[in-house]
Amino acid sequence: MKILVTGGTGYIGSTVCYALIDNGHIPVILDKNDRSDFTFDKIFYQGDISDKELLKKIITEHPDIDFTIHLAAMTVVPDSVKDPSEYYTENVTKSIALFTNLKEFGYHKIVYSSSASIYDDPIDLVVTEESPLNPRSPYARTKYMTEMILEDFCYAYGLRGMSLRYFNPIGADPKMRTGATIKFPSHLLGKLLKSVSEEGEVFKITGTNWPTKDGTGIRDYIHIWDLAMAHVKAVENFENAFELSDEPQKPYLVLNIGKGEGITVKEFISIFENVYGKIIDKIETEPRLGDVAGAFANVEKVNKLLNWSASLSIEEGVKDAMNWNEQRNNN
Repeated sequence: MKILVTGGTGYIGSTVCYALIDNGHIPVILDKNDRSDFTFDKIFYQGDISDKELLKKIITEHPDIDFTIHLAAMTVVPDSVKDPSEYYTENVTKSIALFTNLKEFGYHKIVYSSSASIYDDPIDLVVTEESPLNPRSPYARTKYMTEMILEDFCYAYGLRGMSLRYFNPIGADPKMRTGATIKFPSHLLGKLLKSVSEEGEVFKITGTNWPTKDGTGIRDYIHIWDLAMAHVKAVENFENAFELSDEPQKPYLVLNIGKGEGITVKEFISIFENVYGKIIDKIETEPRLGDVAGAFANVEKVNKLLNWSASLSIEEGVKDAMNWNEQRNNN
């Protein structure tokens, strides 16, 4: 199949493109950013997702596009707090334009990149797709709003949409073709990599009194390649997923994309140290403003509807991230 991938040069997007290619599909990339090291041998259009004339050009040249995987978005939570206007414009307003233009041109199947950050704090630390929602940052609210918009478009205009709520991706393409474009991302693994790369850097464990097995925050970490493969399964099993759902007549689906395991900060650090081969310097501090205990995914629904489950370990994710950083530093 030929698949339009918005945001296809980013960390997740570029990995999704390789997963599609490895499984016999052809990504058509639309992104305002050009990573020439990645796009040189692929179908690539540089531009804005809301540009109607550009989208018309793409579908004129590739009328056999079967799906749109919509990944393009701004994603840094603190930046969204500092400049919410930009985030609402880029993530919400331009998504509306994209969905509207796809509808007009007759391209009705959309897989949307959403986020587990829209969930409320669960009492038992695990969330299903039906768990209460409570997006608490402008970034999270843009994801929630765009989900609602896509759902409304599906019911009103004959689209069919699938929102994938990502948990915490880590690692890099195991073949080292692509990985994090930011040297040290703001998530836990990025901070650990930073702590061992800079002399005198001490890793801070922020919060040790959460209601978890060891008092530290808990998250669901999923290898980026597993996450990418979920998109392959989403387009390959799209029709089947709706037929197998509890309400097959509905044109919109939501699926959690995680490993389905809760890993605490201390557990993750222990895994990191085992892969790294050394004990890192660390201290325990108070929680940061806005920190929460965390959660992990119930993945029964995606296992059933997409015939997908995460197979790569946290250790493999840490190792691949380390190898990717080393490769970047040597280039």
